Amino acid sequence: MTPEAPRDCPLCPRLVVYRQDNAAKAPDWFNGAAPSFGDPQARLVVVGLAPGRTGANRTGRPVTGDHAGVLLYETLLAAGFAKGRYDARPDDGLELVDCLVTNAVRCAPPGNKPLPVEEATCRPFLRDRLVALPRLKVIVTLGDVSRRNVLKALGLPGSAAPAGHGAEADVGPYRLINSYHCSRLNTNTGRLTPQMFRAIFERARKLIG
Repeated sequence: MTPEAPRDCPLCPRLVVYRQDNAAKAPDWFNGAAPSFGDPQARLVVVGLAPGRTGANRTGRPVTGDHAGVLLYETLLAAGFAKGRYDARPDDGLELVDCLVTNAVRCAPPGNKPLPVEEATCRPFLRDRLVALPRLKVIVTLGDVSRRNVLKALGLPGSAAPAGHGAEADVGPYRLINSYHCSRLNTNTGRLTPQMFRAIFERARKLIG
């Protein structure tokens, strides 16, 4: 079982070139396949799509260093799934409690948009990451592309659970809850409000107990 891709994963040529370009421009950044972050005994896993260039690609921690991280980790803190302080750095001391954060694609893609072949190539890491969580009960997906990747990683069609914010379905032994992605675009346009996002994790807390 290989739940984490190697930092210099060679499997997706386009992403390797992009990683090398970023490393040439910013050699002090992480510039690699971002590992999952959190509790190895987590009952909740949060699955994003891919590292952002100036987010996890820079810091080496999922959803850390860009706008989405502020809303995600502050919401996890409020829901009791994290403790400490989020300061947008991997050494900020933040700890996740009964929660793990990962991405469907582990390397940053150009334009924040991985190709379908890149999603499929990286999917075994996602599958093994889910299987490696022995107490996992609830999966929160950040966006419909993440939702489809999780379903396919579990051996199901991408249509096996409904799309849309707050949509839920039982998928194998897990309950999947889909959320709009906590991106700056979604929050600035009002498509996702902090209250809507908080409700997702309040629901996860109720399901987990």
